Amino acid sequence: MKEFTNETIDTDSLPKYEEVQLNPLHKKYWNVMLINIFIFLFVMGIGIATLLVLNANARGYTYVISGIYIVFAFLLIVLYRASLKKRGFAVREKDILYTSGIIALSTTIVPFSRIQHIALDEGLFSRIYGLGELRIFTAGGSSGSLHIPGIEIDNAKSIKELLMKQINEAD
Repeated sequence: MKEFTNETIDTDSLPKYEEVQLNPLHKKYWNVMLINIFIFLFVMGIGIATLLVLNANARGYTYVISGIYIVFAFLLIVLYRASLKKRGFAVREKDILYTSGIIALSTTIVPFSRIQHIALDEGLFSRIYGLGELRIFTAGGSSGSLHIPGIEIDNAKSIKELLMKQINEAD
């Protein structure tokens, strides 16, 4: 029988995920994001225009509402652009990691041993630009899944095959 030990670990000697060289999302993913933003803003603009046409009281605030809409659209585009620059992923020997966020940086690291299923999705606009989204599902359920959008489709297929090989070897 093995003797139980519980020694402390020097945390300074642990590998630092912050030092990992991240692969950025493909540059064409910005086009996909812009298309989605403009569709959202178009639908929102139709809603605002409908409100202004149907509500006589709101017509007095047309310039204020239009100004707020323009500022909102500008901020939305700027924030999404900034968030795109902060996103990246890396595949290491034993895990895959994804970093995102503007103000609060979020890094998700998924060990290969926790991966249960991998899906490769191509949305309509992503397919036009030859991009895909890797969706990695873990034993943790929906909160344990990882979505990495904006990967060139050939690269995404290669990563998927590598991950499938890794999880099949673990079984």
